[in-house]
Amino acid sequence: MIMEVNDMEAYKQEFIEFMVDCQVLKFGDFVTKSGRKTPFFVNTGFYRTGAQLRKLGEYYAKAINEKFGFDFDVLFGPAYKGIPLTVATTMAISEFYSKDIRYCSNRKEVKDHGDKGILLGSPINDGDKIVIIEDVTTAGTSIQETLPIIKAQGAVTPLGLVVSVDRMEKGQGSKSALQEIQETYGLETTAIVTMAEVVEHLYNKEYKGKIIIDDALKAAIDAYYVQYGAE
Repeated sequence: MIMEVNDMEAYKQEFIEFMVDCQVLKFGDFVTKSGRKTPFFVNTGFYRTGAQLRKLGEYYAKAINEKFGFDFDVLFGPAYKGIPLTVATTMAISEFYSKDIRYCSNRKEVKDHGDKGILLGSPINDGDKIVIIEDVTTAGTSIQETLPIIKAQGAVTPLGLVVSVDRMEKGQGSKSALQEIQETYGLETTAIVTMAEVVEHLYNKEYKGKIIIDDALKAAIDAYYVQYGAE
């Protein structure tokens, strides 16, 4: 079973309900990119309107501020889902914290005309401090592709990684993917919410006339964490 959460911050509760409203957080039978059968799934591709992205950027900005502050230069979002995340979040940082952070993403294919190269948005320069933004990390494989792209740009310092939901499950070994990233690459990691917080907030509580996580679903989630839960 995943741990209980006490005194959850209001913005975390709001974000969980926001994910439900946007149909980003779903429960049922799914298979993750890493091949695990899971009773829950987070798909940031379901943030589809300007208002939703604007609100999402606010939540990411708050999580970044709490963990890293804004003493960094570039927010990097791996293609493709990372592109709107970097844009929405840097806009929110500017609007709510009056900090002007550059945004950058990579292209899947190197562009050979116009603004040539692999990067979209701001260039990455020597001396830049960089925070990476992603949607969800299950097994930690994407960071293996992202870091070489960033480090190939020069003498830069990747500071950390922020995701929307910490799934709290094993990465390549027995520790969570975020823990493994921290230990393997020396990156600080944070999430807007954890799955423990999601379950704590939604279990047997009515939201808009419906129980999102009932006893049967809670049992399925617990069983999933028996098999895949991180130490």
